[in-house]
Amino acid sequence: MPFVEYLSAKGVVPGIKVDIGLKEMEGHVGEQITKWDDALDSRLKEYYQMGARFAKWRAVITIGENIPSDECILENCKNLTEYARLCQSNNIVPIVEPEVLMDGAHTIERCEEVTHKTLSVLFAELKKANIDLSGLILKPNMVISGLDGEKVSSDVIAQKTVQCFKETVPAEVAGIVFLSGGQSEAESCENLSAISKLAKEQNAPWKLTFSYGRALQNSAIKNWLGKDENKTKSQEIFAHRAKLASAASKGEYSADME
Repeated sequence: MPFVEYLSAKGVVPGIKVDIGLKEMEGHVGEQITKWDDALDSRLKEYYQMGARFAKWRAVITIGENIPSDECILENCKNLTEYARLCQSNNIVPIVEPEVLMDGAHTIERCEEVTHKTLSVLFAELKKANIDLSGLILKPNMVISGLDGEKVSSDVIAQKTVQCFKETVPAEVAGIVFLSGGQSEAESCENLSAISKLAKEQNAPWKLTFSYGRALQNSAIKNWLGKDENKTKSQEIFAHRAKLASAASKGEYSADME
């Protein structure tokens, strides 16, 4: 049975990552853009026929000395917009992922500044292209300090994230699904829970949830090691992390649930 059919039979909506990786931006040291694919339209048509109903495209914005540049932000946002347009023209929901990387020692204030600028440019481009924002999902970073920077509390992360998004993300956006971006499993839950709780208190207009990779899978993969005898325990670990992330998306996570 094709995997797509198996998922659909379980009530899971199948989707696919369609970007083809990153490349260095010419003339911009330390900055990257997502490679463009002239076959994207035909690929999306094929993926729809195969059962895909959403897609994902990731752009990365690096914080460093004198970067990101306005040119890098704009080019990545233009590519995200064209991707979203092609998705919607093929009846596929685009997940738009402009990730401001956690790499570095920058402050949370610097992340807030760059995230605010990136999202402002992105939604200006999306509106210019008449993208249906109610048929689009945003996959952003949280507003958070760099991995090598000074750690701040989940309450501060929540305050800065919700404020930034209220100023930049239109109310009609269907949903926001946060990436974990290098946070630990527990941190990603703690911070998402604080953000979700505050957003609810402030009557934020969007639905919030998670779209985690390592923060869901890391412990399960480390336990599994590709060995059949570890399969059941690894499934239990994965299910436990999914339940914790789900609780966090409702603002109901606490550390004693670990």
